Amino acid sequence: MMDLAPFWDVIVLIALVLCLAPWFGAYLGKIYLNRPTTGDTILIPIESAIYRLLGTSPQKSMRAREYLFAVLWVNGGVLVFLFLFFLFQNGLPLDATGAPGMRWDLAFHSAASFTTNTDFTHFTNESQLSLGALVFAWPLALFASAATGLAVVAAMIRGLVRKDGTLGNFYVDLVRSVTRLLLPLSFVFALILVALGVPETLRNVVIAHPLTGGTQTIELGPVASFTSISLFGTNGGGFYSANAASPLANPSAVSDLFETFVMMLIPFSTPFAFGQIVRKRGEAWPFLGTILIVFLIAFGVFVAAQAVANPALAGLSGVGASTNGYPVGQETRFGLADGSLFQVVSVYSNVGANNMQIGALSPVGQLVLMFGMFTQSTPGGEGTGFGTLLLFAILGIFVGGLMVGRTPEYLGKKIGTGQVKWAALALLAHPAAVLIPTVVAVAGGFVTVSSGTLPASAHTFTSVLYEFTSESANNGSALAAANFNDTTPFFNIAGGIVMLVGRYVPILAMLAVAGMFSEQGFLPPGPGTLKTASATFTIYITLFLIVVTTLLFLPVIALGPLSQIVGGV
Repeated sequence: MMDLAPFWDVIVLIALVLCLAPWFGAYLGKIYLNRPTTGDTILIPIESAIYRLLGTSPQKSMRAREYLFAVLWVNGGVLVFLFLFFLFQNGLPLDATGAPGMRWDLAFHSAASFTTNTDFTHFTNESQLSLGALVFAWPLALFASAATGLAVVAAMIRGLVRKDGTLGNFYVDLVRSVTRLLLPLSFVFALILVALGVPETLRNVVIAHPLTGGTQTIELGPVASFTSISLFGTNGGGFYSANAASPLANPSAVSDLFETFVMMLIPFSTPFAFGQIVRKRGEAWPFLGTILIVFLIAFGVFVAAQAVANPALAGLSGVGASTNGYPVGQETRFGLADGSLFQVVSVYSNVGANNMQIGALSPVGQLVLMFGMFTQSTPGGEGTGFGTLLLFAILGIFVGGLMVGRTPEYLGKKIGTGQVKWAALALLAHPAAVLIPTVVAVAGGFVTVSSGTLPASAHTFTSVLYEFTSESANNGSALAAANFNDTTPFFNIAGGIVMLVGRYVPILAMLAVAGMFSEQGFLPPGPGTLKTASATFTIYITLFLIVVTTLLFLPVIALGPLSQIVGGV
């Protein structure tokens, strides 16, 4: 029987986040309603100077097309800057370790990865990335990509409460996301991480003298500040290749719990920001309920799968039931409960940070993590995760209205065929961006190791499927590691394209839907109006999300993870 004592940490942490979520969500709502917040005396002059530099002002409100253009303009600039920086990093400052310039295909993949809030790396941080890239280039994307996701969902929500055809000002949303949320809290969280033992320095390396003799070169840098924004901004890219399993980035069980809290704070609070902006706080609870139902079930199944002994290791001397399930890949410093919570929170929040070796997890554990990336919305990444959940709700309300013969509407706005088409496009783009390159990679013989093409197997298929799923979901976690070579031009180019499609097609759909809603007036509630602030709606949206997601991905699930489960590998 499983010992439940270690789960008190998990229970207390989740309870703490849920207690803080309504308050923090209200604060997020104030940011995007341009209402007074703490620090206005200092921040307003700074923000006003930035607006003048950008040639805009909070009084200028953009329509959907103009807002989208601003999103693509800023993100395109970040993409080009990162691409050039990585391409020529060996000739730029702060390259004391002699990191070479990246090949163009690897530079493209890396730039696309960081610009899209994915942070999926095809390189080794310690040897292939300069300190200048870690201090200047990558952090720019950590802030810009997170702020973009928050700005887009704020604009989408505003579309439900406006009737003048405008969604707000992207540049204002971007600046306020950084100045009032990401930068100050990342600074505070970095200080806490330093207190917990995470290094913060501009030194490249330090020479250590282990007890076993000799010397050891340890890579250093601004690890605490980098880890803070990468987790808080749901980016997930680690300062070290071992990510959160590195004792330098995550030194203890206390730091592991704190980093889990940092990842949960914004995604679990965004439903309450939604309620604040639409001025109907009760509308937050169905979305939080959906998130919690899917997340808690996933966590329970994941822990149960990892607690079962691996039958493939049962016959080995000194290995078996005493190793507490699948021992390889689990970080023993954190234990099963805390380590599993970190990993499930990371993947389901589309952070992508790892404190486990995912390729060594049980097939059921891998399937649980992939399902979180399939939904992208329970709770999903910074901003866009909740935007995806809203798209699921719009489709669900439309289908429910057709079933009962009522005109579908949400929050006084009629749901027409235009909104449904854009919502469907966003939800179908994700499986398309996953399935097409997976088929091409496997059928085209692009899945290789150093000795040649890998033989077909369920595990190989799962490895490729996980990679493209992670990239399309803008997640960044990786299963492949030593399973196959994903640093080839094919996987760099295909992966870069998948990440761009997975990021900007949903953003296009969210802004298009918001633009349509913003041009409508409000319909008065009537006897046939669907009551969305209810437990019934919560259950309906949860089941709708699970069924639709499962149907979209069931064929590849059967070929990969389910085949491994049935085969016992």
